[in-house]
This record gives sequence, C-alpha cells and structure tokens, in this order.
Amino acid sequence: MADEKKLNKKVEELVEEISKLSVLDLSELVTALQEKLGVSAMPMAAAAAAPAAGEVAAAADDGGIKTVVMTAAGDNKIAVIKALREINPNLGLQEAKGMTETLPAEVLKDAKPEDSKSAEEKLKTAGATVELK
Repeated sequence: MADEKKLNKKVEELVEEISKLSVLDLSELVTALQEKLGVSAMPMAAAAAAPAAGEVAAAADDGGIKTVVMTAAGDNKIAVIKALREINPNLGLQEAKGMTETLPAEVLKDAKPEDSKSAEEKLKTAGATVELK
C-alpha cells in the first residue's frame, strides 16, 4: 500500500508515532478523537450483520438457535477481547473490553448453531468460560 501512494511527511510521522502506542493508549486515543471530532468508530452497517427474520424463524423451528453467553473472561483478557472482535467485527475496542468486565455478557444472540459453536470455540481458546443457551 505504501508503494501505491506516497504519504506526506506529517502523516508518515503520525503513523510512526501511533504504531508505537500500546493497545490501551490506542483505545484512549480513539476515544479522545471521537469526542473531539464528534464522530463514532462504529460502522453503520451493524444491522446488516443480523440474521433475517425468516432465518431466525426457520432455525427456531429446529431448536437450533443459540445464544452465546460469556460467564468469565479468564486471565488473558487481551486474547478474549481479540476473540470478541473477531466474532463480531462491529464491536469497538471499548465495547469488547466492557464485555470482559461486565459479566455475564451475551456475545451472540439468536445465532445459527455453527456460528455459536465457532464463537464458543474461539472464546474458550482465548481462555473465557462460555455457556450456550
């Protein structure tokens, strides 16, 4: 990407400095920029990720609908936060961190069985305790 477009010197310097920040520092930076600029990092297409009503009704008939609930984050919260954001790309860093601190937390609601199983495996691999309901 850097080969395609040459960044101006100010932007290059900013990118270099930002890349040195920790995840917590980045979170603070994002929050500060959102407040200063009056914007949100949450994508507007979050509703598109939800299953259609027909899919939910069809899966409910099978008894296949599952809700994934995280009951404990474990010792490695950073890995759990990464897993949460992988499961739901629409989650911001603050929201994912908040889920690890406010337990129990619904990770997926009304999910297909294969999606709930995948989410459960990712969270357990990261060290979280998970229940399927």
